[in-house]
Amino acid sequence: MLTIHAAPLVLPVGAAAVAGGAVAVDGDRIAAIGPYEEVAAAHPAARVRRWPGLIAPGLRQDRARELLTRCYHPDPREADELGELPLWGEDFERIAVTMDATRRAGSVRRGLQRMLRHGTTHVAGPFGADDPALRAAVARSGLVVRVAPPPVPVREGVPDLDPFAAGGDLARTAGAPLTVGGRADLAVLDVPDEAALYGDWPRPCVATVLAGRLVHRAR
Repeated sequence: MLTIHAAPLVLPVGAAAVAGGAVAVDGDRIAAIGPYEEVAAAHPAARVRRWPGLIAPGLRQDRARELLTRCYHPDPREADELGELPLWGEDFERIAVTMDATRRAGSVRRGLQRMLRHGTTHVAGPFGADDPALRAAVARSGLVVRVAPPPVPVREGVPDLDPFAAGGDLARTAGAPLTVGGRADLAVLDVPDEAALYGDWPRPCVATVLAGRLVHRAR
């Protein structure tokens, strides 16, 4: 079934922003982008999902390998002991010493799920032959792996699940622009405009659409 995702603002990247916009998704492809009234009139039988904030292209996580191999993502059942944030540095090393394959696989799986909750649809690779289990987990997730160098230098220090923490703007952080006929990868962020995507404040991701599938919904 064709689905229309509508929001107060659509930021396609590479094209003009659309106020009161919508993105129609048919299977894993974008069928239309434009003002909601026009898109809805062209597809009267479509299911409509209305979101707050803005619809942007799915985002690219340039520190994915570090987040998956040098961080431990606690199980919710470990929250009282380890908290909920990725463990890095000495905290990770203490766990890594005794981490078996099952626990590591669980951390990788949770890391991938948490990337999706931040609007990530693309990850910087490669995930090579040196770690086939990791490569298989990324492939199963459906995330797009990009092997080109990141458009901005990757910041050092603790990696962040928020793709915008790397310091790039939307054009540099988007996995690919939203285009009719292109793959339907969307990030819905509960902020009023593009300027609110940048800075040291929350950028709540209320939905992530990966190849047309709603893989994260916060409300």
